[in-house]
Amino acid sequence: MELERKNGEWIKSGSCDLGLGRIKVRKESFYEEEEPLSPMARMFQQPESNVYVIAMLGFKNPIDPHFLKANLVHTFLKQPRFSSVQVADEKNGGEVKWVKTKVDLDNHVKIPMVDQHMASPDQFVEDYIANLTNTHISTSIPMWDVHILNLKTCDAESTLVIRVHHSLGDGTSLMSFLISCCRKTSEPGALPSFPAAKKSRPDTGWFWKFWSVLLLAWNTLVDIWMCVATTYFLKDTQTPLKAPSRAVAFTSRRIVRRTFCVDDVILVKNATNTKVNDVVLAITQAGLSRYLNRKYGKGMGDGESWENNLPNSVRLTATLFINLRSSPGIYVLTSLAAIAKMVKKHSQTDWGNKIGYVLYPFKIALKDNPLDYIRDAKATMDRKKATLEAQFRLFMAKVFVRFYPTKLATFPLTTMWFSNVAGPQEEISLFGNQVTFIAPSLYGQPVALTIHIISYEKKISMVLSVDDNIIPDPYQLCDDFEEALKLIKKAVVAEGLIKK
Repeated sequence: MELERKNGEWIKSGSCDLGLGRIKVRKESFYEEEEPLSPMARMFQQPESNVYVIAMLGFKNPIDPHFLKANLVHTFLKQPRFSSVQVADEKNGGEVKWVKTKVDLDNHVKIPMVDQHMASPDQFVEDYIANLTNTHISTSIPMWDVHILNLKTCDAESTLVIRVHHSLGDGTSLMSFLISCCRKTSEPGALPSFPAAKKSRPDTGWFWKFWSVLLLAWNTLVDIWMCVATTYFLKDTQTPLKAPSRAVAFTSRRIVRRTFCVDDVILVKNATNTKVNDVVLAITQAGLSRYLNRKYGKGMGDGESWENNLPNSVRLTATLFINLRSSPGIYVLTSLAAIAKMVKKHSQTDWGNKIGYVLYPFKIALKDNPLDYIRDAKATMDRKKATLEAQFRLFMAKVFVRFYPTKLATFPLTTMWFSNVAGPQEEISLFGNQVTFIAPSLYGQPVALTIHIISYEKKISMVLSVDDNIIPDPYQLCDDFEEALKLIKKAVVAEGLIKK
């Protein structure tokens, strides 16, 4: 595709291959959007990591399509990335840039016909989303769409499926944008609230500062070496959870979720003097261990006594994504003007894919004391906080994706991906319709298992995206995560860390 500039506008014509499929467009006018795609956004466009974010929102009432469209005009279309296409500037070395275009909402709002009296509405919604993960959005239009499913399920009167290509933004950007479109149910004019950011640690003196710098440097060097080793020769154990090759990126995904009471997680967190992230990682480690033990043998079903069938020294690594913004957390925007300025450089929201990732090793084992999972998770996360591994990964994306494509410019072939995003603390409404659940996930990633953790009101959900050819029983995995939390909570009570 060639770009010509006339009277401050880009004129594009011809065809272009953006790595997502060849697009042909007729000659038409577009307004210039200066910023090119970021290196991390381009990583999410690679053939083996052509990743889409797919978020399910349940509602208390049916969705009015006309009312939804009217609100999308004043919200989604005000966000520049949702009204821009990706165009390769052939006169500038094929650099891909954001170019603003006119948006026809009929291309982005899908309303399938559904039988209101079907026998299994929950299964229909799950299958609909699984089928959706077999498809892609045309690169000739802004890469997002919404699907309205006015069908009553076990926990919602209707479901809205929002699909966005990951090159538009990361979880923090997209969650900030979505929540900025919402209001508190209890106060329709008020924006949702989030937990306050933790204060930085107090000054510990020059010696500990010097020691921290040395530790940071050493850990970073070790992690850089592990980064190279994992990319080229140090592979995860081929467990029943691991995809045999990157070809799994081209398969469909089944997305399931399990919801826990956030008070149970907070109870364990406070009793063990850890963080919520430590607790959910411990639940994940314990649940994965239970699931794999069952796969490798015959575990007893009472949740108490298990024969250990796990192989020795299972290497199971997760690609754990880290928000690298200077002010981490979710930003709630107060006006439409603020939404329109989200992509501006040096804006408070810092829109885009401002993320890196670290290799998180899960220690697969059956523990006599479930609290050992908490200790493992805290020790591993404390170690990962004392490294610049995530920043180095982002640096590699900037260098290798743009100038010298190699294996270092791709996501490592780990067993799973893991992400944790904070949600609103109270009930919210989107365009006046109360939200009953929020469940974000992904498809197109080169792993068979992806876990997203999200909190909403008094609930915390684990959302699993699985290739069901490799993991045919995702609900069993959900059961193991749920049982892991029960066992950890029971151990906290048994050790007298809290009162019954």
